[in-house]
Amino acid sequence: MEPFKSFHFRRQVQLGPFYADFASHRARLVVEIDGSQHFTDDEQAYDKRRDAFMHRQGYRVVRFNTLDVAKNLEGVHAAIAALLPHPPPTAVPPPHKGEG
Repeated sequence: MEPFKSFHFRRQVQLGPFYADFASHRARLVVEIDGSQHFTDDEQAYDKRRDAFMHRQGYRVVRFNTLDVAKNLEGVHAAIAALLPHPPPTAVPPPHKGEG
């Protein structure tokens, strides 16, 4: 879990009109955990629009399904860690709501 600490991942992060499951402003990375509802045509079209918006905002989006998370959490962690910049950027993340 150590590589994630300096990137300040937050849960349910609002990005424009959408919410990311997890996001790091410092790494400009969004992590989505998709359940079976994401496999319908309508949901995939929605996810595509969402991802395009997040890309335009400068974020990379990586998706994992809930089965990956439940059965291979170490592999999911390794895949995310491989996407993080090394060394971590030194910029300070934006304050939490109500701070600053």
